[in-house]
Amino acid sequence: MLDDVVQRLEIKLREHSLLFTEKPLVIGGMAMEYYGLRKAGADIDLVIADADYQALACRYPDRRKDIYGDLGVVIGEFEIWRSIALLDYPFLVQGSEETASCRIVSINRLLLMRVCAMDVPKYKTDLLLVKEYYYRHYRKAAFLSEAQTHIPTYERNKGIVFAGEYADY
Repeated sequence: MLDDVVQRLEIKLREHSLLFTEKPLVIGGMAMEYYGLRKAGADIDLVIADADYQALACRYPDRRKDIYGDLGVVIGEFEIWRSIALLDYPFLVQGSEETASCRIVSINRLLLMRVCAMDVPKYKTDLLLVKEYYYRHYRKAAFLSEAQTHIPTYERNKGIVFAGEYADY
């Protein structure tokens, strides 16, 4: 999925003659698609370094956008931000995956961004998709199998069993 996401991004960056001093960080739907969680929508969300944002804001003053202090510039299908929930590029770029032309936000930072916006139904749905990603990739299968043998007891006891007293044996 990475190659497709990166190729689409590179084409759109060239179409709009967008260049940055630091590689843009792909967030939002394209990052969700990269991780195989869902397809991206029509827009392309990026976070960029503050110096790159300042240059872009000067170049396109009439396309600036402010959402509760998160400053961005809207150019075609791009929404290009200097912060998300006032978390800046140096913070959000940590752990990201680097490609030749961009960085993809880490699954951990993507989760954080969805948590910060979980009051919005779309992002709450995304949050649940990220949760399932973690379960699919990191849950210990043997532990899950063992736990599944005790489902009747968990259901009777609201999920809690003391002293190994399972009623399902």
